[in-house]
Amino acid sequence: MSDHNGPVTVLRAPFSAVALRQAVYCVCGVLSAVAVLVVPAIVPTLGALYLRATGAMSREPAPAVAPLFLVLFPLTVVLLVVSAAPTGRAAGAVHRRLAGRLLGVRVEAPPPRSGRRVGALVADGPGWRAVGYGLLKVPLAVPQGYGAFCYLFGPVNLSYPLWWPLFRNHPPGTRLGPVWALTPFGPIGARTYAGTFVIAAAGLAMLLVAPWVMRAGTAPDVAAMRSLLGPRRLAERVRELQASRARAIDDAATMMRRLERDLHDGAQIRLATLALNLGMATEKLGVDGPPPDLAQVRELVALAHRGAKEALADLRDLVRGIHPPVLDNGLADALATLATGSAVPVEVHIALPDRPAPAIETIAYFCAAELLANAAKHSRATRVGLGVVGAGRHVLLTVTDDGVGGADPAGPGLTGLARRIGVVDGRVRVHSPPGGPTRVEVELPGQV
Repeated sequence: MSDHNGPVTVLRAPFSAVALRQAVYCVCGVLSAVAVLVVPAIVPTLGALYLRATGAMSREPAPAVAPLFLVLFPLTVVLLVVSAAPTGRAAGAVHRRLAGRLLGVRVEAPPPRSGRRVGALVADGPGWRAVGYGLLKVPLAVPQGYGAFCYLFGPVNLSYPLWWPLFRNHPPGTRLGPVWALTPFGPIGARTYAGTFVIAAAGLAMLLVAPWVMRAGTAPDVAAMRSLLGPRRLAERVRELQASRARAIDDAATMMRRLERDLHDGAQIRLATLALNLGMATEKLGVDGPPPDLAQVRELVALAHRGAKEALADLRDLVRGIHPPVLDNGLADALATLATGSAVPVEVHIALPDRPAPAIETIAYFCAAELLANAAKHSRATRVGLGVVGAGRHVLLTVTDDGVGGADPAGPGLTGLARRIGVVDGRVRVHSPPGGPTRVEVELPGQV
């Protein structure tokens, strides 16, 4: 819910699907908090009921009941301690799923438990963090419940002027009791039709403010969820490194297959044709016998010469795809050369105080080449800006265009770009509203 449109956004916010999903999430949060408050009361309540049923709380002595209770109560406490972490994990999974479905917030699951023994259950750190999140839901549910209350009872209070003439149409002079309405300012009573408009005004204020109150209530909830229900930073870092390693292996395998295909379908066939033509020319020249057919020999040699040049061109393109030779002079010269070959005029701005690592230069070059190709092919732009800035330990590559916009970050081109830079812990940000302009930022480390 952006506030860029001012009053229009405020009026539309309560009727958006986002507000409805937030209301459902807030109601679920309140129910979760109530469940957390009820659980600690179960054990003493059951104990009291048991003692009352067995007569231990009556005036008649029951000496056999007290020892039995002294045994059952610690066992119940131990059972709660052992089951707390698994229960917290299960409840945490439910909360993560609710946040993903209703708030569009994705929180990664923590690593699985290392074992199923009692010691592993009790020492389960993510499980106990999930228990802590469940306890934290109690204070977090207060603003969420307040926002959900405003969102649900606002339309109810707005309806008072509508149903009043249908059910309060008594003869003049009849003294009526007040009709009460719940508001955040306390109950408001109305004895006359004019009084219902005060309730309706309160309902309208409740409805308009509800989305913002719910958003303020869910923001700390999401922060707590990321901190307590997600993986620790070290575990998340290990997971990112494992994913990066898998992507690097896949990219290397893909490149090997591409090189093998290009060599097999290109240079290898041309070199085989070259050898065949030279062999046929040798046969035409002969060693003994009549003079050779010089015209056919010249044709075969010409074909062999042409095949040699085409094979060299294929090999040159292949080498350029692995490591462009123009990068030997640095990233700035390479990008300037790349810009001159673009179909759309490109304005280049380079500010690199230090030269990045060769691997980073290669990735930045190919990212720029792909983004320029996409801009020329899809954006219908008249000008493109290409900039590379070195800031601290990072290199920021920026490509902007004045085209029609609408670039999809989940499309195959940008997804492949994100996979390539993810191998070196890079990040890509895309801002491309419909109608343009488009701005793509690729952040890379200066060294690997």
